Amino acid sequence: MRRIVQSKKLQHVRYDVRGPILVEAQRLEAEGHKILKLNIGNTAPFGFEAPEAIVADIGHHLPHSQGYSDSRGIYSARTAVAQYYQSKGLTHTTVDDVYIGNGVSELIMLVLQTFIDDGNEILVPAPDYPLWTGAVTLCGGVPVHYLCDEANGWNPDLAEIEAKITERTHALVIINPNNPTGAVYSKETVRGLIDIARRHDLVVMADEIYEKIIFDDAVHHHAASFAGEDVLCLTFSGLSKAYRVCGYRAGWVMISGPRHLAEDFLEGLTLLANMRMCSNVPAQHAIQTALGGYQSITELIVPGGRFYDQSKLAAKLLNEIPGVSCVEPMGALYCFPRLDPAVYPIENDEAFVIDLLRSKKLLVTHGTGFNWPTPDHFRLVTLPDEAVLTEAIGRIAEHLATQRG
Repeated sequence: MRRIVQSKKLQHVRYDVRGPILVEAQRLEAEGHKILKLNIGNTAPFGFEAPEAIVADIGHHLPHSQGYSDSRGIYSARTAVAQYYQSKGLTHTTVDDVYIGNGVSELIMLVLQTFIDDGNEILVPAPDYPLWTGAVTLCGGVPVHYLCDEANGWNPDLAEIEAKITERTHALVIINPNNPTGAVYSKETVRGLIDIARRHDLVVMADEIYEKIIFDDAVHHHAASFAGEDVLCLTFSGLSKAYRVCGYRAGWVMISGPRHLAEDFLEGLTLLANMRMCSNVPAQHAIQTALGGYQSITELIVPGGRFYDQSKLAAKLLNEIPGVSCVEPMGALYCFPRLDPAVYPIENDEAFVIDLLRSKKLLVTHGTGFNWPTPDHFRLVTLPDEAVLTEAIGRIAEHLATQRG
């Protein structure tokens, strides 16, 4: 009989956040081991609950959520998103500029399927959230990675980005605040990125899902606020992180800039939205309540708040390990520490994290899984409470003590 194999389109597609290391973790769990999973920014398992008003509003609307909605999303949710961006100075945003999806992840796929022709080059940061690289590849495009500079707070090097642009380059992806590094880009950096797009006629795809999770004096600047009416900007965000409802899958993409030049693209995006009928209707009812209600996230991102305190503690403890350095995150929910190759001569970072998993029953993600080019980083989720986080990083320190060259 003929073997059934995966499509060749998946040949170079990776999503190592839930790859072989998770398979090994599941095998260990099946043997009875308890695994501390610090590989995914999933808030619920660490005691973060959705605001009660959001849960109540979804329940209230369940009787009215049994049918399909407009494929672009229910009117109240799209209105709430449009008004949110209007309040941020993007006064030309309208309901028709908003598409609701099953989280940002689905919308990234829909947008890239609509936008990319075979061979199109898309500029993607390294490290990146790996869905971007995987989705570009799956859609027939070529991800071209621009390195973010660890020595400069993980900010992108604008000159390097511009040097990588060719006649085949069609879009620039910006992840700000950044997953996995926790960088929050300055106004000058965001403006510089948009200026590059403007000079080279590129579409900007701005992943801003962590926009409300920022620390100390960091300020988030929307890419769309600098794009004006001559740079098409697609802004992705949603409820998963700031409102602690990862499982609800409620996200959006907002289109700004020269929409009249993008009519054909938007027609295609609507076509693909129609083909999947609509996003989860009950979760769409959470959007207006979330954006218009009390912003409880503000309590979590200041001293005394769990997001803030845990991020600071994780960076401190990691930096205390010999041969480990960690740029203090200014936002998001992760640390991306570096293992000095002179101290830890690691050649395969996936093998390293699997060894850590087996020896310490702790699951993290290797740096090359985020398309970082060298095997000298890993990503740690900072969601556990301080006692668990201290224990977890202690286990990492113990394991690293056995790995020094």
